[in-house]
Amino acid sequence: MKTEARLIRGARLLDPSTGFDGVADLAIANGRILAAGDIPRDFSATEVVDAHGCCLCPGFIETSFQGHTPGSGRDGDLGSELRAAAAGGFTRVLLRPDTQPVADTPGVIREQLAQAEAVGLIRVMPCAALTPKLDGRGLCEMSALLEAGAVAFGQAQRSVEDAQILRLALAYAADFDRTVLLHPEDSRLAADGVVDEGPLSLRLGLTGRARAAEDIGLYRDLEIARLVGARVHFPTLSSATAVAQLAAAQAAGQAVTAGVSIHHLLLTSQDIGNFNTHAKILPPLRDARQQEGLRRALARGTVSVLSAQHEPRGPDHGNATMAAAPFGIAAIEYLLPLSLNLVRAGVLSLLQLVQRLTTGPATALGLPPPSLAPGASADLCVFDPEYAWEAPAKGWSAGDNHPYRQWELRGAVRLTLRDGRIVHRREP
Repeated sequence: MKTEARLIRGARLLDPSTGFDGVADLAIANGRILAAGDIPRDFSATEVVDAHGCCLCPGFIETSFQGHTPGSGRDGDLGSELRAAAAGGFTRVLLRPDTQPVADTPGVIREQLAQAEAVGLIRVMPCAALTPKLDGRGLCEMSALLEAGAVAFGQAQRSVEDAQILRLALAYAADFDRTVLLHPEDSRLAADGVVDEGPLSLRLGLTGRARAAEDIGLYRDLEIARLVGARVHFPTLSSATAVAQLAAAQAAGQAVTAGVSIHHLLLTSQDIGNFNTHAKILPPLRDARQQEGLRRALARGTVSVLSAQHEPRGPDHGNATMAAAPFGIAAIEYLLPLSLNLVRAGVLSLLQLVQRLTTGPATALGLPPPSLAPGASADLCVFDPEYAWEAPAKGWSAGDNHPYRQWELRGAVRLTLRDGRIVHRREP
């Protein structure tokens, strides 16, 4: 089989690992970056890509990805959702453990890896359950899960109520030097709330989910992690007070990182409007004051990861009431153009945005930071930052649960490459 060699001409290269931001050519051979800038004279490309006016950067990494494998298939599977991720410029995703059955055994981890290999698109990284069935009442066989291929541990969107169980779990994870992803929330105070507690919940007559539940849960989780020296990551914070706690912990030298979803940065609780189930997410959308606090934290780097928080739901949920509808938004293929709104608003520079999508997630997971250096894997994203289009009601994902229908978008992924092989191409 002939090895593909590509030359990408005239792109604006963005490499957060070195801070490089400039126009240059990039050569790919044998699945790796051969050169950037000065291309060897004897380099022969099987394809030349004209990328003038486009940006080229390492492929994006998602830290909260529900692939529904194993699962019933009604909400999608790795086949549909990895295609959506590739269309969004992602080359690696961390699978959430709340599958059916839960990813708490080596068999499930191996099945996820086998299914991803069969799909043959982008890389998957299984996140194993921290506790069996995510019930918070015991410990999983961590060594066996790691041996099967898990790269981290987590509880998806459930907290561990028993503080002693959490202490033991974090201590074992620290021994293995693995990141633990936690959902910081006092579950009793959250009280199965549907939307943010406040004027909106009162107007809609729905049970509110108090922001204080996140603030209190984060304080407890930070203290336990500090006690045992564990490396923890909070995938999606929604509270400005919680972010302030996070900043204090980081300033004290604690190994803790956090992410925020694009939805919490662009939408507020008011976007739920008149029972819009497509804007129902956990943690719930908050008010404009919380959103501004999250934006500032992302700009400062206190929050170092920008997430799609991808959770597809099939069309059979479409007629559910606000109270009964499942949480989740499926918009990973629209994350780039949605995030570019933050650049245009002056919240982030373009290089900072790419950093929050690449080296930020890698660092949080304890992975080597991706780069455009010669010898690095050619896991790349080429995007046109000015391409104008409209978000469709249905894209590559099996889920149609997103609130961005008919939004005017600017920016689109033209190419996604894994090991130099094109896994997604969008024609101009």
